[in-house]
Amino acid sequence: MDASFLRRLYPSSVTRTRSSSSAAAVASASSTCIALHSSVSSVRIFEDKPKTQTSTITTTTTKRLNRSTNRYYPKIQSPSPTSTPEKKQEYRLAAAQTSASDIQQLSLIPSTIFNAFDDIINKFIDPPVQPSVDPRFVLSGNFAPVDELPPTECEVIEGALPPCLDGGAYIRNGPNPQFLPRGPYHLFDGDGMLHCLRISGGRATFCSRYVQTYKYTMEQQAGTSLLPSVFSGFQSLAAFAARGALAAARVAAGQYDLTNGFGVANTSLALLGRQLFALGESDVPYKIRITPQGDIETVGRHDFDGKLFMSMTAHPKVDPDTGEAFAFRYGPMPPSLTYFRFNSAGGKHPDVPIFSLLRAPFLHDFAVTKKYVIFPDIQLGMEPFKLITGGSVVASDVGKVPRLGVLPRYAVDEREMRWFDVPGFNIIHAVNAWDEKDDDTGNDSIVMVAPNILSLEHTFDRMDLIHCSMEKVRIDLTSGMVSRHPISTRNLDMAVINPAYVAKKNRYVYGAVEDPPPYVCGVVKLDVAIAEGDRRECIVASRMYGPGCYGGEPFFVARTPEDPDAEEDDGYVVSYVHDERRGESRFVVMDAKSPTLDVVASVRLPQRVPYGFHGLFVRDEDLQNLI
Repeated sequence: MDASFLRRLYPSSVTRTRSSSSAAAVASASSTCIALHSSVSSVRIFEDKPKTQTSTITTTTTKRLNRSTNRYYPKIQSPSPTSTPEKKQEYRLAAAQTSASDIQQLSLIPSTIFNAFDDIINKFIDPPVQPSVDPRFVLSGNFAPVDELPPTECEVIEGALPPCLDGGAYIRNGPNPQFLPRGPYHLFDGDGMLHCLRISGGRATFCSRYVQTYKYTMEQQAGTSLLPSVFSGFQSLAAFAARGALAAARVAAGQYDLTNGFGVANTSLALLGRQLFALGESDVPYKIRITPQGDIETVGRHDFDGKLFMSMTAHPKVDPDTGEAFAFRYGPMPPSLTYFRFNSAGGKHPDVPIFSLLRAPFLHDFAVTKKYVIFPDIQLGMEPFKLITGGSVVASDVGKVPRLGVLPRYAVDEREMRWFDVPGFNIIHAVNAWDEKDDDTGNDSIVMVAPNILSLEHTFDRMDLIHCSMEKVRIDLTSGMVSRHPISTRNLDMAVINPAYVAKKNRYVYGAVEDPPPYVCGVVKLDVAIAEGDRRECIVASRMYGPGCYGGEPFFVARTPEDPDAEEDDGYVVSYVHDERRGESRFVVMDAKSPTLDVVASVRLPQRVPYGFHGLFVRDEDLQNLI
């Protein structure tokens, strides 16, 4: 599916400029809907009396017009009073089938009206003017969606898969819209699709499946999108009013039940309490499982026995030593931030609402240490009033001073929450954090590593202009002083560490090189210990994928995770890489200790993998112990 194919789906009749009068467009839309409603309101369900009595119903039928579809369907004639019981039973069965057909045809009436109104909104009120929300651009090349693929054996075309991968599965999440968008579309909006490579006996099996969210299921049954896109559907007040009214009408008509959530689970994966989840921060997690054959199954929406309300971050943190997990949710209504945690068995503890965060930022990720959790309050946030001036509901506030909030990780309320101003520090992702004693003062400190976005205003509309500087931040909890400095000048994001070092001091970071974003042209290894001395460039190893080849977030897999004495970087870095010249995707395994991150194995995949978000490697023993 390339750009030329998408252009055929979006003909030039769709204007590239907004209507000069949104009010006139809304009035036109309303008139059209009224006309459509009038054209179908005359449909009646009735039984015509047969002109002649007959005992045969299998051959004597007429057809009547269903005005909503301009199609004819049979009208069953009643049997005579002298018909046999068998004939009467046959008539009842046939009549029941016809009644079901009548109901099915009538159910198409509101869908026809709603879809027509949706087309009017997309063509006249809020067409996809900006390239950042134009499907012809956003879904071009390897961003275009793919079909589901059942488990398919792959070919190892280079090297051999390391034994530490055997029995496990690498799964990556990402957006993959099941329907080509009828209007504006942002990269973050697509339905979640999981791409899984199951490894066994040195062989690999690949599978791609949608996360069967409630939204995906209802829209699949309807044959069209039912709800507007979160990141692209509300770019103006007129768009907000029109699409909001249409969504409300669909809900009122019974096409969608908002109590079942509206998330797409397209962002990441997490292993919490022997359960595997697909995550998206606009909803609760969706539990999934991987079959021995390598297939992906969606178990269902999981609210932890009713204790998880509305949504959860797509970046929970799991302490490898205790098995506990830490998470949060955020939103435009108070409390803007709510913190919570899970025990090692997956049981959820009570919420800790944070009312000291007065305005909701775009809080995508956070960090955790052995003692604290750290929340970034950045300049990017939810600004509903921007709709009045024709802006996005998510916008940057250059006058705001970014902060870091520190809360004890076992807090039961926010009384010990502390906020520290960190001017110019805007992060979307956090790599890691740990507790530390200051060598000079002996004061307790928190150290955090994260990529700082230097051009925040382009986060959603011009991702190609974004530059992230990997930085190291130190918070002196005694004096309140905050210091920070860059550890690399490369444009790095989607960085990971050895998972065994979450919440404690680590040395190595593996970051995706974005040049330009969202294209990942390679991966680098950073030694953050270097920055503690002369504060020079910390890159100690790198691997560029080559011309026309782009990957995604790397993931570190330890060679001997059961060995407590193993070196931190003793393992492999894995990722999916796509060759745009050949239209071919591969699973690549790199030696993490090599100064050039040498490729030790490469698997050719039977289907391309669209560029996406975050992934996870699940070991054999964890797959076997899933509940």
